Amino acid sequence: MIDIHTHLGRIALNEPAVDEHELLRRMDELGIERTAVLPLISPETGFFPSTTEKVLEVYCRHPDRIIPFCNLDPRNGGNSPDTDFSKVLKEYKEAGCKGVGELTANLYIDDPRYMNLFYQCGKAHLPVLFHLAVKVGGVYGPADDKGLPRLEKVLSKLPDTIFIGHAMGFWSEISSKVDEKTRGGYPKGPIKSPGRVPYLLKKYPNLYGDLSAGSGFNAISRDPEYGYKFLEEFQDKLLFGTDICHVNQDVPIVPYLKNALKEGKISRTAFEKITRKNAEKVLNL
Repeated sequence: MIDIHTHLGRIALNEPAVDEHELLRRMDELGIERTAVLPLISPETGFFPSTTEKVLEVYCRHPDRIIPFCNLDPRNGGNSPDTDFSKVLKEYKEAGCKGVGELTANLYIDDPRYMNLFYQCGKAHLPVLFHLAVKVGGVYGPADDKGLPRLEKVLSKLPDTIFIGHAMGFWSEISSKVDEKTRGGYPKGPIKSPGRVPYLLKKYPNLYGDLSAGSGFNAISRDPEYGYKFLEEFQDKLLFGTDICHVNQDVPIVPYLKNALKEGKISRTAFEKITRKNAEKVLNL
């Protein structure tokens, strides 16, 4: 299995940091061969940034296990929509980075500063993984409105950039029954009609879904019958992930997917694409 989404470092006060030894221990325990490690640098995310340089140090010690991502804030370099990110992206790519993210700067996702960064990521052939928020202010992540109109604008205007969607603002829209009260959390109940996420995954070749964290797991497990159908239908557009960022973190998606395969709920082809082959393709492994 290849994990599209983990972190190193300290996330919150009064808890230990996830260091490389803890991450590798959990990978071995869960049967994960390789994992993408995502830096966190934007101030909205927390008090303890985790830099690209730190991720690259760990990658150099464990190149067979760690897949490094780099991270940039669209406000870097002067807080301008004209900032040239190309040289730093080139440097990070040459150092081994396979993607950009997790992007958490809390601007609208179609803000000119984000559009500028996204465009240059596409030019550098580096996929972008973003944490989608539901508002600007008081949260972290690029923000969108209900129905994801801004994300669709980004996808249509930047077809050469690969986007990987993540978090509550993204996955709550797996169902058409979503409102301002539920879309920033973990909606429950059956999915009677598909929402904007299935629509966008189907329409735009440059969009993929990151199944990590409570948001991704909730999306596929809240209605098991629909969830298995969704995994099968979008087997080419989904990426397994855990979002490990705490010591001894529970990651129910691992047994969920393994049991789904064992019980014949999803095909082996779908399982292998979601847990490995799609990551190999998107990250050019």
